[in-house]
Amino acid sequence: MPCFTPHPSLLLFLSLLLSLSFFSLSTATRTSSFHSLRIPDGVEVGGEREYQRVLPWKTRRSMAEDASGNTSLILAQKRTTRKDPLDSFNRYTGGWNISNRHYIASVIFTAVPFFVVAAVWFVVFGLTLSLICLCYCCCPREPYGYSRLAYALSLIFLILFTLAAIVGCALLYTAQGKFHGSTTDTLEYVVSQADFTAENLRNVSDYLDEAKKIGVDAVFLPADVQKNIDEVKTKINSSAAALSSKTEDNSEKIKEGLDGMRLALVVVAAVMLFLAFLGFLFSIFGLQGLVYFLVLVGWILVAGTFILCGVFLFLHNVVGDTCVAMDEWVQNPTAHTALDEILPCVDNATAQETLLRTRDVTHQLVKLVDNIISNVTNRNFPPAAGPLYYNQSGPFMPLLCNPFNPDLTSRTCASGEVPVDNAAEVWKNYTCEVSSSGICKTPGRMTPTIYGQMAAAVNISYGLYHYGPFLVDLQDCTFVRKTFTDISNNYCPGLQTNSQLIYIGLVLVSAAVMLSLIFWVIYARERRHRVYTKQFIDG
Repeated sequence: MPCFTPHPSLLLFLSLLLSLSFFSLSTATRTSSFHSLRIPDGVEVGGEREYQRVLPWKTRRSMAEDASGNTSLILAQKRTTRKDPLDSFNRYTGGWNISNRHYIASVIFTAVPFFVVAAVWFVVFGLTLSLICLCYCCCPREPYGYSRLAYALSLIFLILFTLAAIVGCALLYTAQGKFHGSTTDTLEYVVSQADFTAENLRNVSDYLDEAKKIGVDAVFLPADVQKNIDEVKTKINSSAAALSSKTEDNSEKIKEGLDGMRLALVVVAAVMLFLAFLGFLFSIFGLQGLVYFLVLVGWILVAGTFILCGVFLFLHNVVGDTCVAMDEWVQNPTAHTALDEILPCVDNATAQETLLRTRDVTHQLVKLVDNIISNVTNRNFPPAAGPLYYNQSGPFMPLLCNPFNPDLTSRTCASGEVPVDNAAEVWKNYTCEVSSSGICKTPGRMTPTIYGQMAAAVNISYGLYHYGPFLVDLQDCTFVRKTFTDISNNYCPGLQTNSQLIYIGLVLVSAAVMLSLIFWVIYARERRHRVYTKQFIDG
């Protein structure tokens, strides 16, 4: 039975075949399943000629009307329209939704070409190695003759692919550090925004709680207002706790995933760099046994790296989808969308009730203070008036401007009224000095005790009024819209650029080491034949 002896041309043909299969599959990915990958500044990958074509990021809106007439927003619908392997490979049209298994499956399917490349490489190269080992074991032959062209070309290609592997590893390591920094900054920004909102909600709750205790000259807020304060406080604290808890939980889960991904990328970069360097050295010095051992190790590692390329392509597409979804939500803000999983809005009803209650409490506090001014401090009671008399005298105090009408709509201050922001400072001029019995001994409309009570009431009113715009922002989700706008404008470009660089680095490392493995074998064989030929000639 004749034996088959591997020839350099066979190995060169194998390397060419694997290269063509890799690039053809990559092209197929870009033109079909890979069509949804967008990279920074809108470069859409759709074939080799399109790499330099810059497409603008377009806002795509799709409003789906259900049977009841309610309007819901499908986020990034056109970008996320991909084949869904869980639905008989029909097009997924549900838009961005990280909690939808069909969306996740459709994004994973875009990475299938890399999984195919990994499988083809693993099977074909494994069979080739097995065939070579079988032939050398069954039909050992003395090496004779060698091709100078094959020797020179194998050395040149070995050097080139080793340099490409080193460049890819350096790019991968640098890009993963930048990507991790970008994602960490983005998460910290989201968490800080949520914490800021929750803190403001708690501050409103504290102001309302203090308002219940406010009394001016033994006059307090009406009982029904105090009851309303208790009810809305419970809702405010619940919303603040839910907001902080949900955002923190989601950020922790994402951080764990990002830390694991970073570790994997660092390990891959280090191992592949070490492998490429050792393989090159062992090939140059003719350590054939160590070369074959590294070929076996690299065979498995290259397959794993191609799989990691697919995984990171999945992550890259999810990042791009999320940025587009945020941009579309900003232009069409709704109460409930899939983006609630990242940063939920405060319940609209709670925000609206909180806004009404704070306006009502502010109105009632100002009304209480103005009643004291009109009926006590600005009246000249005789000593027989009892507790209402403390020798009030001097110019009349200005009334406190009520920022709200009885129907809680905004009100403009009338002439002579003092606004809540500087009322306490103005009223200091109307405070008298008191004797040991609590009677004014100098001209003034208020005792220091009454002034302190009124200043406290004004301070609470000012605090509640100050948080009015914040509560309005909560009511229409303005704070979420601002957060997503900042992420889309300030963080998404960096995330997309760095994820693209990681993807390029992974592909470069995978392809370079894959081809280096082949030329390790070719060069080691040619070098062995060259040494044997020289020894034969010299002998």
